[in-house]
Amino acid sequence: MSFGTISVVGLGYIGLPTAAVFASEKQKVIGVDVNPRTVDTINRGHIHIIEPDLDQVVARAVREGYLRAALTPEPADAFLIAVPTPFAEGHQPDLRYVRSAAESIAGVLKKGDLVILESTSPVGTTGQLAGWLAALRPDLVFPSQSGSPDIHVAYCPERVLPGKIMTELVNNDRVVGGMTERCAERACELYRLFLKGECVTTDDRTAEMCKLTENSFRDVNIAFANELSMICDEQQINVWQLIALANRHPRVNILQPGPGVGGHCIAVDPWFIVAQNPQQARLIRTAREVNDSKPQWVLNQVKQQLADCLNATGKRAADIRIACFGLAFKANIDDLRESPALDVVGMISDWHQGEVLVVEPHIDTVPAALAGKVTLTDSTNALQHADILVMLVDHQQFLHIDPALLADRRRVDTRGIWG
Repeated sequence: MSFGTISVVGLGYIGLPTAAVFASEKQKVIGVDVNPRTVDTINRGHIHIIEPDLDQVVARAVREGYLRAALTPEPADAFLIAVPTPFAEGHQPDLRYVRSAAESIAGVLKKGDLVILESTSPVGTTGQLAGWLAALRPDLVFPSQSGSPDIHVAYCPERVLPGKIMTELVNNDRVVGGMTERCAERACELYRLFLKGECVTTDDRTAEMCKLTENSFRDVNIAFANELSMICDEQQINVWQLIALANRHPRVNILQPGPGVGGHCIAVDPWFIVAQNPQQARLIRTAREVNDSKPQWVLNQVKQQLADCLNATGKRAADIRIACFGLAFKANIDDLRESPALDVVGMISDWHQGEVLVVEPHIDTVPAALAGKVTLTDSTNALQHADILVMLVDHQQFLHIDPALLADRRRVDTRGIWG
């Protein structure tokens, strides 16, 4: 059975690239988003996020009539749900957006349709999704009710790196978890419309746990690097030089430390495991706590630099300018979700009496959390007027700053790019 129309619900950092890749293969795609501005932007052939090559693919797909956006779902043959799964209080999973997506598509489902959940989710969410749909559409049979359902339901998370999404969507292997074997097969048939990597099938619960496992593994490894950086500071050892030396061991590969861990996956997924397995997930919890504590450690480094500056210059704290370089959760993107850099800047602006300058080349306006607290500027102005420099995100633009401009400057470098 072919897929005449594909619907992607949620046109964010995963949903829009996914919709664009399907459309680039001459598939009819309807993207759904609750934000009218997002819908309007896409229908004009533009994009509202920064991702290399995405703008060209979207512009062409819209121009050729293969991609359009809408505020509400319309009938389709396959529905991909790519909506956020944030925290509730106490790092508990919040599935309200997934449930809202289910409610939005339920009315347009028909026999033979495929529903795929792509949102990073706790184990059991795909089953919950099928249950919500079954309650809303008692006229249809779902996998939780029969081995031969009217609606096929599967789970398939993205495993992509921001900045490389358009390449990795096509080339990376996929883990597809079906509520039945046929559900998984149908999902693979859909992804093979563009996929060059392998499509590996399993059940939905294992696929959900696989995504959480992958990002928890990475989080633990980053926590080791971040903890090591704090130890090295106490020991007066250059952590980046140490890591480079240690990585010469044939079986050692230590990651690079930073101001913490951000993004919607690595900073979130481990807590889903901890929430469901609080007694067993001790290492995973500790890694999260180490990474979540790093912004406070960075703030303490800035405080020390300020104290040294006041002692050396005799200035008042209110006269000292601090410039922070980067707000995104990683280099060369505009995504601020769960960004430790954003947390650091927020803490600095709440504590410091003087002006706080922010250099973030990928945004045009200060995020709401920092409104009225900081001044958005460029590198030239920040380097000229700031007394203390804080490197938080190693954007490409920052790598080309003339080292002469950094000589003898008071600085905190969380990325090791300023020597």
